[in-house]
Amino acid sequence: MSGRLMVIGLGPGDDRYLTREALAALEAADALYGYEPYLDRVPAREGQSRHASGNREEGARAQAALRQATDGASVAIVSGGDPGVFAMAAALCEEIGAGPPAWRALDIAVVPGITAMLAVAARAGAPLGHDFCALSLSDNLKPWELIERRLDAAAGAGFVIALYNPVSRARPWQLSTAFERVSRYLPASTPVIFGHAVGRPDETMTVTTLNAAGEIAADMATLIIIGSSETRVIARPGRTPLVYTPRAAEDALA
Repeated sequence: MSGRLMVIGLGPGDDRYLTREALAALEAADALYGYEPYLDRVPAREGQSRHASGNREEGARAQAALRQATDGASVAIVSGGDPGVFAMAAALCEEIGAGPPAWRALDIAVVPGITAMLAVAARAGAPLGHDFCALSLSDNLKPWELIERRLDAAAGAGFVIALYNPVSRARPWQLSTAFERVSRYLPASTPVIFGHAVGRPDETMTVTTLNAAGEIAADMATLIIIGSSETRVIARPGRTPLVYTPRAAEDALA
């Protein structure tokens, strides 16, 4: 009997960001697997088992879920944000591709969620209104030299850049280095947005400029958006500013 395996995006935080598809998938699962802080966001349901694991145990987590699904269960792996953006869906596919044929015969569903990049952008206005890219500053799975080349390419090409995993205790220097690299291509006045824990009770939003961005604290719960040379800030007295990137490139208007 073949089971089902779902990878479910929980969104950035509060339950109001969960899609109806995600809610239905969570309810239908016999077992939940996930990083413990993400599992804690899902209410316990009678008869549903829960299997928490550490932050760097994605492969083992996916294998355990695949084995239970192969036994006929309906299994869900929960992921913060969207499971396909620097998250569990890719880890699951890697294990399926390298695993036994039975894993490839399973019914697999990836249930999307709101990723941090989109949640922060919505809070700020429309900084992703034109071309953009997303980069992870973590060098756990790729060399720092590759991250530097991609930062250079993105900033040099005029992309707005969303930075995931900007800083941790093990690599406190990388974010400042990233700001230094993009400042070679962007003016000091370029808007930079820090969105911390968006969708959670401790949410904070900070809009600053590239030359002052190094003074703002960040952690692994922070998503940073670095604007392009075309990104604009609309000051609003008594209200938070609106940050947006025009839909038309300046070169196209010349």
